[in-house]
Amino acid sequence: MFWDSYNETMDRASLEEHQVELLHKTVETAAHSAYYSELFKKERITPDSIKTMDDLRRIPFVTKDTLREEYPYGFLATSKENIVRLHSSSGTTGRPTVIFHTMNDINEWTGLLARCMYMVGVRPKDVFQNMMGYGLFTGGIGFHYGAERLGTLVIPAGPGNTTRQIMLMKEFETTVIHIIPSYALYFIKTLEEMNIDPNRDLHIKIGFLGAEPHSEATRRRIEKGLGIDAYNSYGLSEMCGPGVAFECQEKQGMHVWEDSYILEVIDPETMEPVKDGEEGELVFTALKREGMPILRYRTRDLAVVYPEPCACGRTHRRISRIKGRADDMIILKGVNMYPIQIEKTLMAISEVGSNFQIILDRKDDNDHMIIKVEVSNDVFQGDLKQLQRLRERIAKNLNSEILVTPEIELVEPNSLPRSEGKAVRVIDNRDQWGN
Repeated sequence: MFWDSYNETMDRASLEEHQVELLHKTVETAAHSAYYSELFKKERITPDSIKTMDDLRRIPFVTKDTLREEYPYGFLATSKENIVRLHSSSGTTGRPTVIFHTMNDINEWTGLLARCMYMVGVRPKDVFQNMMGYGLFTGGIGFHYGAERLGTLVIPAGPGNTTRQIMLMKEFETTVIHIIPSYALYFIKTLEEMNIDPNRDLHIKIGFLGAEPHSEATRRRIEKGLGIDAYNSYGLSEMCGPGVAFECQEKQGMHVWEDSYILEVIDPETMEPVKDGEEGELVFTALKREGMPILRYRTRDLAVVYPEPCACGRTHRRISRIKGRADDMIILKGVNMYPIQIEKTLMAISEVGSNFQIILDRKDDNDHMIIKVEVSNDVFQGDLKQLQRLRERIAKNLNSEILVTPEIELVEPNSLPRSEGKAVRVIDNRDQWGN
């Protein structure tokens, strides 16, 4: 089950030696960019000064704000004639971040995605329906190229238009899909409404979930609702896109491809390393980028590293499911929590539907949380006492998880806003009150 057995099973000592060699070359490449040229002079860093993994800590962190400040070409490490593609963030919170790729960058990225897909059982005989966005977003096109490298038939369906997605699945006997978790839940609901049984009427066997954090409870719902094996993937455009880390068939964490990336885990407050097994912020250094190498990029994503060997035989370390982003943390009445904790609790309750929304507001000069929860139509139109008991059960379960008792509002199916992209789970109205 190995796409690249040598690199996937390299012993740790050889892998770390390989990382140092690639890091030395990456620093040499990065020095051609305006940003790193100035930074290395200031910090007195040269490629020859990077001889061990510990030397990497001499290089300051890069953040999304750093990339925005250097927009558009501050991190470009080669001539524009060598660049064949750019991807970009939406820029909804300010100036966008732009990532440049050479042809070799695209080829390396494509190989990693092929490796990921092969690892979980995708083969040339499969039909891959890509239900993610294309364009400036890296998720869709990354998997597209990886699937083609592997040799599968690719259907570039893109997001949304559920009826057409189902038609494509039926007519071309789709066996593998790539989908956002929140859309997968909506897709399952649509199949139920159309009286389509995935096990009877479709051929899907594998699903790739990405683009937004999701809980294990959500994964189980998707697997049951579609009759598939669903695998968690992790990536970010600053490191190329999807394919930075991926679950194997053991589903015990996502392997970080350490022959292409150096992983650090830091305390987001002190910015010091944490021990394996302790939660922290993921920091990545790209080791094979020509167009725009980025060193020590702070992702703001929170996770844990599993250093123990994996039963699959791969030696690359694994990270846990992403808990959330450090900047997504909700602080309510002095209590810290993450949206994924709320999702995990809600998705474990059978009466809860596929969508919910968290609204933060002020009430009597105090922070107040309302969670709108879609429930099945039978439940919504059922006995009022039954609805009240469900509200109380949801509130109690959430209090056990987040130590706050929110107000629960049960709403009918499909009444909450939906998006073809990442779900908007939190609406914070407290700013209008001066907080």
